[in-house]
Amino acid sequence: MKGQHFLVDERIAERQIGYAALSDKDVVLEIGAGYGVLTKRIARKAKKVIAVEIDKKLADSLASSLDGMSNVDIISRDILKIDFKDMEFNKVVSNLPYQISSPVTFKLLESDFDMGILMYQKEFADRLVAKPGSKNYSRLSVMASYAADWEMLEAVSPAAFRPRPRVYSAIVKVVPGKPKFEVENEALFYELTRVLFSHRRKKIKNSLLIEGLVSPEEVEKVPYREKRVEVLTPQQIGEISDVIAGMKNEGKDKKNI
Repeated sequence: MKGQHFLVDERIAERQIGYAALSDKDVVLEIGAGYGVLTKRIARKAKKVIAVEIDKKLADSLASSLDGMSNVDIISRDILKIDFKDMEFNKVVSNLPYQISSPVTFKLLESDFDMGILMYQKEFADRLVAKPGSKNYSRLSVMASYAADWEMLEAVSPAAFRPRPRVYSAIVKVVPGKPKFEVENEALFYELTRVLFSHRRKKIKNSLLIEGLVSPEEVEKVPYREKRVEVLTPQQIGEISDVIAGMKNEGKDKKNI
């Protein structure tokens, strides 16, 4: 069950459906359908539900309890092994298994949908929405904000789940879109963000030199080099990435002369 805690508080499920603003034109992906607390409510409002549940027994139990609902497709597979390009959905409403929150989130952000209402462990949600300078600001914060708009809607008590988790959860709204700013080399931007947060207490220049991303001569051209990554905005990290990309391109050009 991938560490899943199943929502049993129907009032919270109703609020999730409300946040999703479902209509009979929506095709909704649900990840971790469990006992169907959300599934059946989504099915009553949406055109179609694609309910993914890795546990075969739970998937079979859900299928037998649908009471003739013909607009529910149940898939009993690992969501991380499913290619979202083979699916068509415009909304995501899910109580995500905690253990796979990060890979599922980034997998979703690589797909095309309008809006999601997602239940996360609150600690993870805090990092998703964190701003520069806050204790929860992290690589996840930067990557998430680069690709989408995030809003924490409400915290949810452990009492709303069975089995009870030891921590609070949170309902989060995500609206994907075009990246907030352009970078010359997206792969370099991702790698730079990883490097800087792996040395978050060090100055930018020291992190870059430790990881060999620039030479001692080049580091003097890097903006914000005397700062630490925890105070930089995602766009400022993007500026650093573009300067490094430019220096790498210059180096290639010189070799080709």
